Amino acid sequence: MLIARDTGAGLPWVDMAEIPVHVRREGFDPIAELGRRRTEQPVSPVRMPWGGQAWLVTRYEDVREVLGDPTRFSNAHQADPRRRGGDPSPAPAPGFLLGHDPPEHTRLRHILTPEFTVRRIRRLEPRVEAIVAEHLDAMAQAGPPADLVESFSLPVPSLVICELLGVPYRDRRDFQRPSNARLDMSRRIEERIQAGVDARAYLKDLVVRERSEPGQELLGMLVREHGAELTDDELAGIGDLLLLAGHETTANMLAVGTALLLQHPEQADLLRSDQGRVEAVVEELLRYLSIVTSIMPRTAVRDVTVGGQLIRAGEVVVCSLPAANRDPAVISDAEHLDAARRPTPHLAFGHGIHHCIGAGLARMEMRIAFPALFRRFPDLRLDVPVADLAFRSGSVVYGVDALPVRW
Repeated sequence: MLIARDTGAGLPWVDMAEIPVHVRREGFDPIAELGRRRTEQPVSPVRMPWGGQAWLVTRYEDVREVLGDPTRFSNAHQADPRRRGGDPSPAPAPGFLLGHDPPEHTRLRHILTPEFTVRRIRRLEPRVEAIVAEHLDAMAQAGPPADLVESFSLPVPSLVICELLGVPYRDRRDFQRPSNARLDMSRRIEERIQAGVDARAYLKDLVVRERSEPGQELLGMLVREHGAELTDDELAGIGDLLLLAGHETTANMLAVGTALLLQHPEQADLLRSDQGRVEAVVEELLRYLSIVTSIMPRTAVRDVTVGGQLIRAGEVVVCSLPAANRDPAVISDAEHLDAARRPTPHLAFGHGIHHCIGAGLARMEMRIAFPALFRRFPDLRLDVPVADLAFRSGSVVYGVDALPVRW
């Protein structure tokens, strides 16, 4: 299967066979091969985009084991790409939490955690509600049809994360373009590396401005309260991670989640009619879609056995979140969307010390945005067949390039 990819210089065709098996999707679902591997060989070899090999972990309990044990599975780049097939990209920037192990990770997480407590997140709710209402008003005023990505699902979380961090909203395209490229596994590794360099350069400039005149938002607060503890590179790395994760994941959940709910009107009706069921619908969407295909690859610190498979020290381990979240050993009828099911501790936000620090913010945005959208537009429907949607089939964060709708 071939897909078109826009690199700014025409539309080269990319063979989907080059995309790692754990990234590929079929509509809203992970490909059937992932389910087969989970049953027959739950820890299996997989080719990675840079040409190396990793071990792909697909069962729920095995994924929890790997993600929950930083003493045996390191986030830092320890593999030698010449021997073990490791990622040849540079080590993650200072401050980029996903690329660090304790004690460095512990130090950075301790600084950030107070800003993502339940109390702090609740203080943001009125502003998120206002942002959602403003964009729905604009959609209603412009009238149908509309691209929900452009009109709603992308600008809402982008504006929220910009306000949280203190990034000028006018600069949002300066971080949206590099983030899309960094997550697209159909691009050459050199393109993805350069996109990361560009993103960090933008954040570095922003940090320098905050150093001279700190604002009231997160980056300004970090400068005022922890400026002596954090270098400019660390502050840029923190901002880079939060911008990358804070708008890409929520934006794509809103878009793909809406498309999915339009195929399941009984689930969408729960959002309109029963406020008490909103949280369950959101959690089921998170589990079912698992739009983040895998958390950052781990490196085995020593020889270990996972799911009966020996993994040698220095070898790379990749965890499939979509496969784990549809594991029938943990979730009955896991291939069906059902907000009425008994809540299951899904892994959509990861697990262990690297569990997404912004999970509370993302959940809050979705609990506000989904019901508001479906109540405001009760006749919302896709303007194209679902088969014609332009899914991002090679991206680490699954999404759609556009979502044409009308009402």
